[in-house]
Amino acid sequence: MTKHDNSADDPNYVQIGRVVKPHGVRGEFVVEPTTDDPERRFAVGSVVKAMPVGGRQRRNGGSQEPFTLTVASVRGHQGRIIMKAEEIPDRNAAESLRGVRFVAEPVIDHSDDEFYDFELEGLHVLTVGPVSAEEAHARAYEGDQPELEDIGIVKNVLRGPAQRLLEVEIESDDAESAEAESDGAPRTVLIPFVQAIVPIVDIDNEAIVVTPPEGLLDLP
Repeated sequence: MTKHDNSADDPNYVQIGRVVKPHGVRGEFVVEPTTDDPERRFAVGSVVKAMPVGGRQRRNGGSQEPFTLTVASVRGHQGRIIMKAEEIPDRNAAESLRGVRFVAEPVIDHSDDEFYDFELEGLHVLTVGPVSAEEAHARAYEGDQPELEDIGIVKNVLRGPAQRLLEVEIESDDAESAEAESDGAPRTVLIPFVQAIVPIVDIDNEAIVVTPPEGLLDLP
């Protein structure tokens, strides 16, 4: 459950990295990778798609349209990547890349139980309480009782220091709905996206099954 390529604006792409700042005077720049496979995504000779951000590229005379860069060299540095692109000749050109996001087509492979953020957003959240993964599976697929309860929708995927967190918008009863409307926002809870709490992710049926410990769903 650790696939970390972030969602891009275009649903056909996922974010794989972001330019942090220029490095040195030869056109190198620092990239914060947001992919679990930076060696493949940023291999020398690869052509990566870049997405401009805001008005920075316009102010620096750069493009406001998506463009591509060819990786000329790359090396790791303190958890980040120092990259040189064939199209970036000097520090001034590298400076214009600040904030640029690199995107790529997602590699969809659920054989290792890994999922992109965008695949999780919008899924229904089902629960039967703090039961084992085996019991949750039996109730989800074998008709064991009690049935799963639909408690809400995954609205967002956040990144905590140890794991991703699912921001779930809880479906409320009438009294809770009235209170939520008066507050101006529905109630949400954060559920750690770990195997012990989210044992089932069923993309085909647009749902996940959670087995939260007592009190987790009651937290504000």
